[in-house]
Amino acid sequence: MDELSKTLLTLGSLMLLGMATDYLGRRTALPRVTLLLIFGVVIGPAVLDLLPAVSRLWFPVIADMALLMVGFLLGERLVFSFIRENGHKVLGISLAVVVTTMLVVAGGLLAVGASLIMVLLLAAIATATAPAATTDVVHELKADGPFTRVLLGIVAIDDAWGLIVFSFCLAAATTLSGGGDALTVVLHGMWELGGAVLLGLALGVPMAYLTGRIRAGEPTLAEALGLVFFCGGLALWLEVSFLLAAMVMGGTVANLAKHHQRPFHEIQHIEWPFMILFFVLAGAALNVDALLSVGIIGGAYIVLRTLSRLVGAWFGGLFTHANKMERRWMGAALMPQAGVALGMALVATQRIPELADTLLPIVISATVFFELVGPILTRLALKRAGEVGKEVAQ
Repeated sequence: MDELSKTLLTLGSLMLLGMATDYLGRRTALPRVTLLLIFGVVIGPAVLDLLPAVSRLWFPVIADMALLMVGFLLGERLVFSFIRENGHKVLGISLAVVVTTMLVVAGGLLAVGASLIMVLLLAAIATATAPAATTDVVHELKADGPFTRVLLGIVAIDDAWGLIVFSFCLAAATTLSGGGDALTVVLHGMWELGGAVLLGLALGVPMAYLTGRIRAGEPTLAEALGLVFFCGGLALWLEVSFLLAAMVMGGTVANLAKHHQRPFHEIQHIEWPFMILFFVLAGAALNVDALLSVGIIGGAYIVLRTLSRLVGAWFGGLFTHANKMERRWMGAALMPQAGVALGMALVATQRIPELADTLLPIVISATVFFELVGPILTRLALKRAGEVGKEVAQ
């Protein structure tokens, strides 16, 4: 069988798999994200090794495309009316979670004997979340309500805080390792964030102008996807955060466009096939040997991040006068962690290569754990909030 036949058969099979996981996810306690990851592990090199060799080249492209759409759709939640109504909760809880995560993870890892460089990097990476997994659980359950909206708002900006924290921690770690000029690292981090915001605004304003003038349907889909992928390409070329740029572009469209719902609706219609490939290939990329080598620091990182999410969300909710249910369950809903954390780890190992054999296995193992367990906790939190089974508000 030639490579083209294998490729088409694999893609077709994975798309049909998405239908099966959607069916199982609605009838079991496991979210479809978790099911797809488990299936990816089973058919990947770690177990059955059924995927064609060329599939290993798909993951970076599929991951970026999926996360671009997730970022753009999250931007819809950043409308001024939502911020006026829920902004204090979103900002307060997200900041509390980020600060608590940094302090708890750093303090705990120091206590178990991790090096200062490793502590700085892992504490920063721990702040990252998984917008793709969280939003997929929300859409799968058709959840909507105050809890859901605050959760999506937090997820939308959580990784922005995480990137800021990571930039400074990486600068400090680079200095401690003697691997480079800290000022250069800090300036690059500031450009990655500031440049992403500028790019999102620069593309979002004309997109908002076009959105109200192009009729609904296929033209709007082509327009929306074209600009989202164009934004991602420019962001990668300019070395800025493509997730943040897409999010800012989505927020700009949501606030300025007369008929802003059109592009978001169209992208939602085709987002799931990309998410199927993203999660299956993420599971297939699992390195079992890496998981077995994480040791006490890896185990401590998982426990400390779990604890810090719960405690941080509780204190953030208390500070912002959130109700008891929000304080109790928001931390559990924020547990998933995936692509952004892996991206941070890869950047860190590029700057400090000697950490590759220790940092990457820890982050990979934690990512697998939080992507398997996290969506289950998010699903439980949404059910406890009583917001399952409703059409997501637009």
